[in-house]
Amino acid sequence: MDPFDPRLERATELAATWHSGTFRKGRWGAPVYTTEDGRAAPVPVFSHLTAVALTVQRAGWPADVVAAAFLHDILEDPNREGERMTRETLAMHVDDEVVTLVQHVTEDGYDASGQKRPWRTRKEAYIAHLKQAPDEAVAISLADKLHNLWTMNQSLNAGRPLFEGGDDFTALSAGPAEQHWFFHALLQATVDHSDQRLKSLRAQVTQELDRFEQLAFAQPT
Repeated sequence: MDPFDPRLERATELAATWHSGTFRKGRWGAPVYTTEDGRAAPVPVFSHLTAVALTVQRAGWPADVVAAAFLHDILEDPNREGERMTRETLAMHVDDEVVTLVQHVTEDGYDASGQKRPWRTRKEAYIAHLKQAPDEAVAISLADKLHNLWTMNQSLNAGRPLFEGGDDFTALSAGPAEQHWFFHALLQATVDHSDQRLKSLRAQVTQELDRFEQLAFAQPT
């Protein structure tokens, strides 16, 4: 019996290669290291992908779902050269089941003319699609948003800037009220998905959303 699952090996290699040299917009904690000239090392995108995939795995989902979790941003985010991965190219490297799951959790970010769609429009379309998506895709989405929300909460709780060079929500294109709407809408969109493995993920997102309410909307003393 093969000690390693080729689907996971391929997915992690592809994700690490595609997202190499790309970084998160902010950090949830102190930097792993500081360069000789005093700059804090940025947080690699791959750390987020790994957190999401491990969350999906711990919730009990099989290897193809975990593989898609590692790749959940690959169709949405360009690489460091500004190139974009197409569905056809992704299908050359991973199984069709994985490609389909990745598509389900990818925002449709551009209109027919190639213009970036407004934040609210993109999120509303994402939520509407998620209601009809398979349970496996819902699991990836919940794990993704859980990690995003948790990292924001960790920064807010520690009094650190959410993003490099600032302490507001500008880098996310939406303020705390809009962010709260989105996470709440995501939870509502998943209530009709009955797989028991989703229950703990929803509970964790709910807990982090409660914490976000306390941290992001706290009245100054």
